[in-house]
Amino acid sequence: MKIAILGTTLQAGVLAALLAEYGNQVYWCYQHSHLSTTSINIQYQDEEVNRRLSKQREAKMLLQSTLVDLPLDIDTYLFCYNPAEFKLALNTLKELALRPIIHPKLMVNGSTFGLHGTDKLKAILPNDDWVYFPDVIQEGNAINSVLNVKHVIIGAEAEAAKLMMEELLRPFFRYQNQYLFMPILDAEFTKLSISGMLATRISYMNDLAVVVEKLGIDIANVKQGMGADTRIGSAYLSAGIGFGGENFSHDILTLSSEVSKTGAKSRLLQQVWEINEQQKEILFRKLWNYYHSDLKGKTIAIWGAAFKENTSSIHNSPIHAMLAALWAQGAKVQLHDPQALQEIYKMYGERDDLILSLDAYDVVQNADALCVITAWKQYYSPDYKKLQQTMRHPLILDGRNLYDPDFVKAQGFAYEGVGRL
Repeated sequence: MKIAILGTTLQAGVLAALLAEYGNQVYWCYQHSHLSTTSINIQYQDEEVNRRLSKQREAKMLLQSTLVDLPLDIDTYLFCYNPAEFKLALNTLKELALRPIIHPKLMVNGSTFGLHGTDKLKAILPNDDWVYFPDVIQEGNAINSVLNVKHVIIGAEAEAAKLMMEELLRPFFRYQNQYLFMPILDAEFTKLSISGMLATRISYMNDLAVVVEKLGIDIANVKQGMGADTRIGSAYLSAGIGFGGENFSHDILTLSSEVSKTGAKSRLLQQVWEINEQQKEILFRKLWNYYHSDLKGKTIAIWGAAFKENTSSIHNSPIHAMLAALWAQGAKVQLHDPQALQEIYKMYGERDDLILSLDAYDVVQNADALCVITAWKQYYSPDYKKLQQTMRHPLILDGRNLYDPDFVKAQGFAYEGVGRL
């Protein structure tokens, strides 16, 4: 099959690599403008994705192309745009509409445009077979988030479109019962609802974490007991300092907005979001209380800026609330992150009260506290002796509950987790 992939999202990269790997001829247009005649080089933070892309480029199964150079006999067009690229998607489709393409073609919307997003794209090319294929790619686990799922949700109404999608995805989903076909609008709402449910679980645990601290209960025991119940399971039950990410956050806000448009009011969704935003400030509040409301002149070391591990994205990350609160109180921040420092620099530039370093132990020099924001693997087993020797005051604020409180305290540190004793 000849496939054109348009867009630069992680989903675009993953599907370009996998579809080419399984014998399709893939043409990838990763232009920033629908009028672009030159292409840019795309690199993701996920090295496994980059490796697979490089291999398929070498094999000539994945070809870089511009919109104007795409062959006219493409079988399937796959649109992979982020929420901010809706106008780009519309302009790209308008350009495609001017080309002498023999219709119908299979048009797959894999973008995060919310409800009716596919219909808005379809309005430009109404004679093609349109499908909605939700972007479920998880940053940090990109390839497996496609290959290891048991069922795939697809919004499709025409039988021809369903057959083409089954053929397109057959190498990854070989059994008929793995395909959950439904109307396009239903699939779009289902995607939003899944994100809403996961966000609800996270915010519920974060809300419980606040309560258990006052009751003298360890949230780790609560999480273990809840996860052991097969009706609940253990996924998305970790208390912490809130979720972030572009697509996930966009889904929650879109779902809440769509519910409001119906005239109904979802207090649950509103509270889920409010709990999450408040949770991003919890480490600052603990630090504030520890130092009796006086942080002026303090040096605070932070490990992690990305919204989650294995990505450079800081979109809606807790780091922003933390930085704003610390700077407002006159504190200096020394920050380490293995991948996201460039993004931090782009957003905040050079500041006297922000020191960036690629060495995790450089940032703890003379620090009055160490705050862990992101659960990078390299933070799991710190050198406590080195921390003791370099920090001005031995205080660890663990925003991801990475450490054993008893062990950390036994090393001579003051310790604060989220819902931990």
